[in-house]
Amino acid sequence: MLKLVVCIKQVPLVSELPWDKKTGTLMREVAEGMMNPACLHALEAALCLKRDHGAVITAITMGPPMAEEVLHEAMALGADHGLLLTDRRMAGADTLITSQTLAHAIGKECPDFDLILCGCYTSDSETAQVGPQLAEALDIPGVAYIEDLAYSDGLLRMKRVSDDFLETLEMDLPGLVTVTTGAYAPRYLTMAGLEAAFNRADITVHDAESLGLAAACLGMGASPTRILDVYSPTTGKDNLVLKGPPKRIIEELLDRFEDRIIGAMGKDLKTHDHGEGS
Repeated sequence: MLKLVVCIKQVPLVSELPWDKKTGTLMREVAEGMMNPACLHALEAALCLKRDHGAVITAITMGPPMAEEVLHEAMALGADHGLLLTDRRMAGADTLITSQTLAHAIGKECPDFDLILCGCYTSDSETAQVGPQLAEALDIPGVAYIEDLAYSDGLLRMKRVSDDFLETLEMDLPGLVTVTTGAYAPRYLTMAGLEAAFNRADITVHDAESLGLAAACLGMGASPTRILDVYSPTTGKDNLVLKGPPKRIIEELLDRFEDRIIGAMGKDLKTHDHGEGS
């Protein structure tokens, strides 16, 4: 029977992204949370492997105490166990420290895992770094942006699209994959399943002490990455009206925007005759 670990994350609703300007971190305690959409696809991939081959699925998340909600949701969908890493000293960790903390917890609670599945990115940061960094921390092979998985006799066959090429890869287990949002459409969550999951107590909670991690190895203090600024991108456009005879308008248009037009068309416009008969 396969032993699967699915890394999930509670993220703020897309409409609510309250940032602390001083620390450059999300104020997760004041935002309504949900399971990261990409993690749902990774969980669905694990559930399909469980259906086809038999598996025990452990869902793991790191966050504030309220992140336990997404573990209940994962179990309502079909995960067997939940693992919550929560400690104020873990707050503000960048992707490197997050992956190292997850690796330590997985090594402690699921040392004989076969496969770790992660979403390809999270909606609150979109770095796509935790999965690959987690594979590196655990010293196992990892493949990102997988769209299809097939397992047989300890070998995982995967498909993904990279640079417009369809790649088929094989990997011996144990290993790690990140799953794209274009594959493994998440199943619907039933009210009966949700009620049963919240009535279960099969969630293990760890803090820094129970994981055996020193404060110097956790959170923002140990993270080499710093967010300098957070802002919402804005877009705008300016209208330009060119007047005069068609030839003059074309010449002025090319004078102003020839570089952009060349980039869009992939042609050198200077090789064309712009004379009266063109």
